[in-house]
Amino acid sequence: MKQKVIYSGIQPSGIMTLGNYIGAVNEWREIQNEENNFCIFEVADLHTITVRQDPAALRKNSLDMLALLLAAGIDFKNSILYLQSHVHEHSELSWLLNCYTYVGEMNRMTQFKEKSEKHADNINMGLMDYPVLMAADILLFKTDVVPVGIDQRQHLEIARDIALRFNNIYGDTFTVPEARVRKMGAKIASLQNPLAKMSKSDPNPNAVIGVLNSEKEIISKIKKAVTDSGSEIIYDPENKPGVSNLLTILSIARKQDMDSLVKEFEGKMYGHLKIATAEAVVEMLRPFRERYEEFRSDEWYLMQVAKYGAERASVIAEKTLKEVKEKIGFVL
Repeated sequence: MKQKVIYSGIQPSGIMTLGNYIGAVNEWREIQNEENNFCIFEVADLHTITVRQDPAALRKNSLDMLALLLAAGIDFKNSILYLQSHVHEHSELSWLLNCYTYVGEMNRMTQFKEKSEKHADNINMGLMDYPVLMAADILLFKTDVVPVGIDQRQHLEIARDIALRFNNIYGDTFTVPEARVRKMGAKIASLQNPLAKMSKSDPNPNAVIGVLNSEKEIISKIKKAVTDSGSEIIYDPENKPGVSNLLTILSIARKQDMDSLVKEFEGKMYGHLKIATAEAVVEMLRPFRERYEEFRSDEWYLMQVAKYGAERASVIAEKTLKEVKEKIGFVL
């Protein structure tokens, strides 16, 4: 039976949030252990430079992210784990796919509009072209399935559209990827605005839990979390988004189903839920942080992991790029 190719990436821009860990990385670990999956995981450093980066910080953050992914249980020997900028085929395929992508499609992208507002002094072409590079990331490895958050579906749809368009012109070339959206925990909300996603760019430090925050910081932030009117602890994302967000975090941290969790908190106060959530998050992250410190202290080892992953990724990427160039008609 042919292995199913699973592809996903994460930017090395600052901290890894609890939302990243629960909504993406935790799932990566589970997916790589499922039978018949072949997983490719990228540290998406090329995507990061759409926003100005300090060079020293970008290098540090990239290695930090490698260490974080290893600490989270990503198996770089059975899966592929690498730095995006180490595989030049990403950039080359992105240019080719630009020529099969329409300006109107890019203008409609929600993330471009949002980031243009946040970075009005630096609305560069990379910011607009971001989805095409993401499409190149996915299509380069003939990906079958892409684990995505709810807010990333639009980017995957563009990748599918580009793949279908190219295939219709030149014949079967790219695999048209499917989405895998995690229902529980796919979108961990801000602790201060439960209607918004937990984001590392949030200006309010109490809104975001970083996986490397101290135990004291984690407890403090969760105690300050915004809840809802009333006092009943139920899972109702529409009418009780704050409480539902805490219940989601607690359910995942404890690996406990939602029904039994809600029953446990019948008649209890919001304060009880916050304390239980804080304690569960601290316990979930403690061994993870210890493993991170171990990996991060050995930079030579991290560089060897990156080199090994890039070499393996390049073997696949080079083959796909050659096929694409042949179909277009380049002299090889």
